[in-house]
Amino acid sequence: QVQLVESGGGSVQAGGSLRLSCVASGRTNSDTALGWFRQAPGKEREYVAGFRWKTDNLYYADSVKGRFTISRDNAKNTAYLQMTNLKPDDTAVYYCAVGRPILSALRLPSHYMYWGQGTQVTVPS
Repeated sequence: QVQLVESGGGSVQAGGSLRLSCVASGRTNSDTALGWFRQAPGKEREYVAGFRWKTDNLYYADSVKGRFTISRDNAKNTAYLQMTNLKPDDTAVYYCAVGRPILSALRLPSHYMYWGQGTQVTVPS
């Protein structure tokens, strides 16, 4: 069982920055992956960024490359999503999730077993 708690959301003007945090507790292992997802009203949940615990590889959606940076602090069991140059299209509820997806399924929400409660990010247009 893994528990995830996100924080750091808020409202920021276009061009601004936010940093989201995801604290994980419970049992994880090297086969698991952590992903940040987001869901805007009326839209499907989409992959934003993530990593697999056993590698240093980082993965990003094309829409956030160059603007968002995912990182982790293993000692604190915490993952971060640094978001810069935010746009109104980034408005969504952001979730962190943990699962054991194969590499080809890394971006699919259905392959993640544990989810946080979500944190709202709003970028007014």
